[in-house]
Amino acid sequence: MNRYFIEVGYKGAQYSGFQVQENAHSVQAEIDRALGILFRSPIETTGSSRTDAGVNAQQNFLHFDTELPLHPQFLYKINAILPDDVVLRAIYQVPEDANSRFAALSRSYEYTLYTHKDPFLKDRGYFFPYKMNIAALEEAAEVIMGYSDFTTFSKRNSQVKTHICKITESRWTVDGERIVYNVTGNRFLRGMVRGLVGTMLRVGRGKLSMDQFRQVIESLDCTNADFAVPPQGLFLMNVRYPDGLLQPISFDRQ
Repeated sequence: MNRYFIEVGYKGAQYSGFQVQENAHSVQAEIDRALGILFRSPIETTGSSRTDAGVNAQQNFLHFDTELPLHPQFLYKINAILPDDVVLRAIYQVPEDANSRFAALSRSYEYTLYTHKDPFLKDRGYFFPYKMNIAALEEAAEVIMGYSDFTTFSKRNSQVKTHICKITESRWTVDGERIVYNVTGNRFLRGMVRGLVGTMLRVGRGKLSMDQFRQVIESLDCTNADFAVPPQGLFLMNVRYPDGLLQPISFDRQ
């Protein structure tokens, strides 16, 4: 049995989330369907990172097992089957015990705000035409790196064993009319990035002081966080694995 990792990207607007769900349209279900058609045999994937309804991904990974050979035009064929808003970018041979979820060292997310009306950012960002204290936003982002228990920013019924996350990057940058939040961590909780963004925006708008922001984090109570920012501004940008794990499979030009 061979195990493969596949690297995918997708626009989340038309999906109820990444993970397969009963009676719901999901990205993973579309990928499993396409693989099943190509291999002419049922394929069940395991995803590295779950994203919520409407959230996008520049890069996400899944793994699957099969004894069947890869089609010599695998990438071309699978992308012809997949819908226009999902792309399979690459496939990698990995050891049979490698798990796309548990082998990941870190995940990186990006959330984009834009401050002036722009139809080209409508489905890739959050229109937020309000005055903000950028210095306060930047300070709040730094504060986050001093904590490890993110219970406050986990939606209820997440069914996780721990709310401990190690955040290694948390920063805001201003790029013209775009205000972008980048965060990297070993793991993220359900709704966590949007909760962080929404709550920090309250700091930037002067509705929470820095001391109050710390109190929100330390309360370990999700009712104190603001999860109301829309999903289309959020992108899973990168999933990082140990060096040498991913061995890319190359195909003839198609």
